[in-house]
Amino acid sequence: MTEENRSRLKVLDRDIVKFIALIPMFIGHTVAWINMMHLEDSDNAVYKLPMALMILSGISLICPPIMFFFIADGYKYTRDRKKYAKRLLLFALITQPFDWLLFQPIYGFWTSNVIFTLFFGLLAIMAWESGLKLWQRIGLIILCDSATVLIMSDWIVFGVLFILVLHIFRDRPKARAIAYFSLTAVYFLPNLFSIGKVPTVKLLVYVSVMILMFTAAYLCMTVFYSGKKGSHPLFSKWFFYIFYPAHYLVIWLLGRFVIK
Repeated sequence: MTEENRSRLKVLDRDIVKFIALIPMFIGHTVAWINMMHLEDSDNAVYKLPMALMILSGISLICPPIMFFFIADGYKYTRDRKKYAKRLLLFALITQPFDWLLFQPIYGFWTSNVIFTLFFGLLAIMAWESGLKLWQRIGLIILCDSATVLIMSDWIVFGVLFILVLHIFRDRPKARAIAYFSLTAVYFLPNLFSIGKVPTVKLLVYVSVMILMFTAAYLCMTVFYSGKKGSHPLFSKWFFYIFYPAHYLVIWLLGRFVIK
């Protein structure tokens, strides 16, 4: 493919890519959470959904890799990386009560929202680019990843690794693709060990949907993303921060007052 043809494919600005991620995320989270709340046993709850709703739940997984990508992208383009990190930490703390509102009845209090993972992913990039000796940088990255384990944040361990892969191999497309899809396989394929414990067809469909969503996200990030801001960058910046805790509240209200 020529450079001109590649440029023609880059039709999505930053805001459109984020909306592509957020809308399926909202729908999928709504379906999955309401299903878990209506089951006595939330283990493997997704496989107890009708096939169509299970697929809707899986489609929400287009969102996490896009969030990971924009942390790596933000590191490169932000004017003040320390301020960026503080902003992520602030919104992680703001989001946490809403995360508990939704998930505390299911998982208890010892879990944390994905923005903490994004925060530690950014710190891991900063450690990698710090200029310290290699063993020191690796040690700091391990500490960042260990923090996601300690606080049990969403995408524990793997979120930081995805963010690092998207940053470190940014200018090496083949290496980035190999690393990204290797991580994707390591994360999702162990689900196949559940064969015999859950409906086999549903399991195979769900694993396929999850991998397909990570592939679609990668195409959005690397093929169709133009690298340009949207038309209203300031509004969009704060909208996307506010949307995450707000969508938790909306789902909780839907479950409590609308969907019985």
